Amino acid sequence: MKLRNITLLLLLAGLVITSCNKDETEPYTLKFIHIMDNESSEVTVNQNANAIGTYNIYLSSVQFFEPIKVAYTITAGNGLTEGVDYEVISSAREITFLPGIYDMPVRIRWLAHTIDETKNNTITINLVSADNPSYTIGLPGPGQKQRSLTITKVK
Repeated sequence: MKLRNITLLLLLAGLVITSCNKDETEPYTLKFIHIMDNESSEVTVNQNANAIGTYNIYLSSVQFFEPIKVAYTITAGNGLTEGVDYEVISSAREITFLPGIYDMPVRIRWLAHTIDETKNNTITINLVSADNPSYTIGLPGPGQKQRSLTITKVK
């Protein structure tokens, strides 16, 4: 019985020692800011909607200690009129990520109004810049995906 316990103890000690890895991988250190809704850069809203849409801007980074400001624009197509089809609730065109905050909302109130399907019935939220140049705007890579979010009002 003692021999079995000693063997088991030695086996467990061997497993613990071999599970330690001095060559641990580096943590993911890319820093970027992107916007999406349900993992997509394009979403729709019904023309009859009377609702507030919340579209989050996300910061992907290791822990940071200084606020990060991000500027964005909101551009409407020629088929939508502010005050008739929508209202932008987030009046500032800049958001600030405080330490420990990794997503910030842009809110748009959608108003029920019939659209003209022959016109451009989109609103695009486009991330423009960050005050810290070490942050990439959009997903890393040549395509800079999720640099903007397009919301289309549909019938």
